[in-house]
Amino acid sequence: MTERHRPTRWWAELLLLGLLYGAYSGGRLLARGDVQLAIDHGLAILHYEHVLGMDFERPLNRLFTAQTWIGVPADFVYASLHYLVTPAVLIWLWFRRPAHYRAARTWLALSTLLGLVGFTLMPTCPPRLLDAAHGFTDTMAQYSTYGWWGAEASAPRGMGSFTNQYAAMPSLHVGWALWCGVMLWMHGRKPLAKAAGVLYPLVTTVVVMGTANHYFLDAVAGAAVMGAGFLLARRVSGRVGFRRRTPIVSGGWDTSAGELLPAQRPSADDDSPAAAR
Repeated sequence: MTERHRPTRWWAELLLLGLLYGAYSGGRLLARGDVQLAIDHGLAILHYEHVLGMDFERPLNRLFTAQTWIGVPADFVYASLHYLVTPAVLIWLWFRRPAHYRAARTWLALSTLLGLVGFTLMPTCPPRLLDAAHGFTDTMAQYSTYGWWGAEASAPRGMGSFTNQYAAMPSLHVGWALWCGVMLWMHGRKPLAKAAGVLYPLVTTVVVMGTANHYFLDAVAGAAVMGAGFLLARRVSGRVGFRRRTPIVSGGWDTSAGELLPAQRPSADDDSPAAAR
């Protein structure tokens, strides 16, 4: 992919991504909503998951709570990779796959904005903030002495009040991880990159449930938001931007209307009537 496909103003891209992250953080903060309503939404999700047999977060949370060697690394994954891997993939696309950068960035941005709409319309209490009678343990609080986060939230100590703890639905942790996975799978050329593209969103989904930060249906909603963002980005840009380029069937030969390619032209020793003409 050539240099001319890359946006020329890197500072404008950096500003755009900074504004996007600011909207993401600020939107989460402004969309706090009513606490009781958020709790009701969380309990409703738990009820529907139980009816459908999809309440996977409770056994995972018990495992993460009982096994420190699983719970502590999971908390580090939850607290850090969301903010490291996504920018790293964007930078990688910018330098190594510039022809795909614009479409990928647009997809990510629009999906994030849709996620903010979800936070506003459906404030949701995560499992870790429900009453203890529901059987969930906040692993971030349990293992807070191991990391930089505090017991109040999955944020640096003393900054819990600056986060919206009731923005569980949809899970953009899962949504962004899915976007990263698709980028690595589609544009990575080495098996390791493709393997990371599969494993990263799967690991993220397990982690957000095991740490009691999200319900399974939050993860499903995060994936759905990314799907909707992809379709919206496709309409906005007028092209998908993620497909491989269609090969030139002529092999690079230029022909006029009705002219045959060299391989299609009859040879001089052809005795057929077509050759005689």
